[in-house]
Amino acid sequence: MATRNISRFWEWGRKIICVGRNYADHVKELKNAVPTEPVLFLKPPSAYVTEGSPILVPSYCSNLHHEVELGVVIGKGGTAIPQSSAMDHVAGYALCLDMTARDIQDECKSKGLPWTLAKAFNTSCPISEFIPKERIPDPGNVTLWLKVNDQLRQNGSTAQMIFSIPYLISYISEIITLEEGDLILTGTPKGVSAVQEHDQLQAGIGDVITMNFKVDRKSH
Repeated sequence: MATRNISRFWEWGRKIICVGRNYADHVKELKNAVPTEPVLFLKPPSAYVTEGSPILVPSYCSNLHHEVELGVVIGKGGTAIPQSSAMDHVAGYALCLDMTARDIQDECKSKGLPWTLAKAFNTSCPISEFIPKERIPDPGNVTLWLKVNDQLRQNGSTAQMIFSIPYLISYISEIITLEEGDLILTGTPKGVSAVQEHDQLQAGIGDVITMNFKVDRKSH
């Protein structure tokens, strides 16, 4: 098989593993309990969308929220990876949005149902270009920010994470084998809020990278 290009991981990576409730302030704003172990859910690779294509509001959603997150791109697979060597498995990072149909998620939660419809729809995982590992020497201390139509909505530091990146890699890989090209979304700081059709979203990791997306509604 031809060598796969990690800088285009979204074209061939097999899974997106997301961590919910990993920033205490965000846990509070959604009135959830602070977790004692990571809350995990999945997105399919069909959720990826890159700059130049719009985020599409699902037809069944009337309250779409943005969640800005640091994505960790796996460069070396493994099962039951120890925390002490977890960072050796990281190839780099991506700035990501976990677009969430909040009305549907609330409905799923109240019925005790999975969040798939709220989290896994097409274009629910907007991503930046690949960021090589050396451009973020300390991923546990970078600023994530997001603006909607030039208004700052989210501005937090990965230093506020409840579970660190090495812990998450170790924890996830005990349950789900990690493979090259996989993406881990590490959670969002507070400030999540709704977006509407035609909104312009701009997000960044400190001054390392910025990205821009437009929100559109899917034509039936």
